[in-house]
Amino acid sequence: MKKILSAILVLLLVLGLVSVRYWEAALFYDPLLVFFEGAYLNATRLPKLDFFSLLLNISLRYWLNSALSILTLVVLFPRKGIFKISLLLYVALFVLLIIGFSVIVMTYDQHLSMLLFYVRRFLIQPIFLLVLVPAFYYHHVLSKA
Repeated sequence: MKKILSAILVLLLVLGLVSVRYWEAALFYDPLLVFFEGAYLNATRLPKLDFFSLLLNISLRYWLNSALSILTLVVLFPRKGIFKISLLLYVALFVLLIIGFSVIVMTYDQHLSMLLFYVRRFLIQPIFLLVLVPAFYYHHVLSKA
């Protein structure tokens, strides 16, 4: 019964992540959504944007995705250490990525398009969850052996 409840909870958390992605345009200010649909190929500069609003919305989206991701990890691997290391990783990665994102946006040049795309992608998508689930699973299997 506990495994069924855990599976349902993980499914709901993943649906939460999908919902954030599905309603991203309605929930978050991000003029770079349209920019990276093709305009960046010929653009020499970024579209007009409110930098602080963009930074706030990117941060909000990161932490919403992070909360759902960390909860998913805790449900899959119910140990206190998993929560602590996940939170530490998410905080450290946020600091590094948001600084990089800010520097790239403030000093944007056309040759930085792909770097901006990928740094932004790591901030707005739950990519770390895709890396941490196999890592924690591997650690879990090794610790039982």
